[in-house]
Amino acid sequence: MPKNGAMATVGQWIEGARPRTLPNAVAPVVAGVGLATALDTFSWSRSLLALLVSLSLIVGVNFANDYSDGIRGTDEHRVGPLRLVGSKTAKPKAVLTAALTSLGLAGVLGLVLVAVSGHWWLLIMGALCIIGAWFYTGGKKPYGYYGFGEIAVFVFFGLAGVLGTVYVQAGHVSWAALGCAVAVGCFSTGVLTANNLRDIPTDIESGKRTLAVRLGDKGTRRFYLGLITAPFVVSVLLGVWHPLLLLGLLTAPLLRSSVKAVSGGKTGRELIPALRDTGLAMLAWAVLTTVGFALL
Repeated sequence: MPKNGAMATVGQWIEGARPRTLPNAVAPVVAGVGLATALDTFSWSRSLLALLVSLSLIVGVNFANDYSDGIRGTDEHRVGPLRLVGSKTAKPKAVLTAALTSLGLAGVLGLVLVAVSGHWWLLIMGALCIIGAWFYTGGKKPYGYYGFGEIAVFVFFGLAGVLGTVYVQAGHVSWAALGCAVAVGCFSTGVLTANNLRDIPTDIESGKRTLAVRLGDKGTRRFYLGLITAPFVVSVLLGVWHPLLLLGLLTAPLLRSSVKAVSGGKTGRELIPALRDTGLAMLAWAVLTTVGFALL
């Protein structure tokens, strides 16, 4: 591994972008596509733009977190995936450039999407998403260090992601859309909660007061289990309206190992698969629910 800010390899840059978090960006758009299809307003171009915005945003968030945590020294003993700055695999300036480039791309693509849809007020939501991405761990008082990260993930990769995708195509949202947004938001927040559960010991040492640190080990485990239960409650409620929307329930077995790890008291690296499986379950739920909407 390169040290002292040497040139990182392409593979290390890809790992630094944290591809395992991509379901958090894809799932809300997929769910939004299903809802737009049910409303007979689906647009390939607008859906693709929404997906590219979401992907650019999450990659930007990941690189921004890498940079901000790295220069603070809070990543030096991290258990999870490679951190480019913390491991001295890449220079901080290079990671900062990658973060700003990704967030800038999200902004440009978002502007195009807003222009195409004609809903100019969405520029405010886009600006808030980019600001939220940076100040999650950036700035003098990053809100992610004070226990507000989960709220941001729920809002940006749940409510905004799903409802925004529907709105730029249909021009309005529905109660079903709100339900799906809550479900995806809970899944996405579950991914972060599993991550922060794993990092409680190192976050305490570095002074990060994440929600997991505030809730404690047992409280965080209960919180995670509640979050991943919520999407299936949404599926049942949607299924009352139309049985095809019960398809989302078929993804529950994907969470079996995650539930076992979290409820069984696993720690450290033993929790890493829980992040992956929660993300995959979220994506599968979005896909199957979208299929249900498409078949209505």
